[in-house]
Amino acid sequence: MAGKVFFSVSMSLDGFIAPESLGALMGQQWMELQQWVFPQRFFRENLKLGEGGEEGRDNDILRETFERTGASVMGKRMFDAGEQMWPEEAPFHTPVFVVTHEEREPWERPGGTTFHFVNDGIETALDQARVAAGDGDVRIAGGGETILEYVNAGLIDEFSIALSPVLFGSGIRLFEGVDAGRVALEPVRAEPSPKVTHLTYVVRER
Repeated sequence: MAGKVFFSVSMSLDGFIAPESLGALMGQQWMELQQWVFPQRFFRENLKLGEGGEEGRDNDILRETFERTGASVMGKRMFDAGEQMWPEEAPFHTPVFVVTHEEREPWERPGGTTFHFVNDGIETALDQARVAAGDGDVRIAGGGETILEYVNAGLIDEFSIALSPVLFGSGIRLFEGVDAGRVALEPVRAEPSPKVTHLTYVVRER
């Protein structure tokens, strides 16, 4: 049985998921947006940052998201940023399919992550990710433009947002340019934690 296609992101209260500039990705605003992630035990273990860390619902959600993901898809912008920032053992530990115009041989990293570069569109990348994921789910990892392409193409089954108590003012909006006339949302759950509010929705065709 095929798994679901989903995305899971942190978002500011005014609707942004990243700064406009790649150079600001590790800046103060982005760090504040992701502040709920960094102390968690699962995050620290996955990136080999040492033992210890917080446990609780935030930590459980990070672990559950990782465990359900059989393969990931991302855009070239996210890959370019991550290639500079990820450790040698990239944190996915699954096949990752990069939607790009660049032709490149698969890039295998220690720990089970292999990046495959797909040159003929989002649907081909998703088809390849579904095969690689088997019964697992496919996560559209980002960035915002790639997520939006999948939403507008009707290819997302559900998504989760970690709504952070921070304002960006500008940057990359998650739903900028969404085809709202064809997308309907069904709330699944809302889970507040001391740091963020986790919102999950099923996507239906309107």
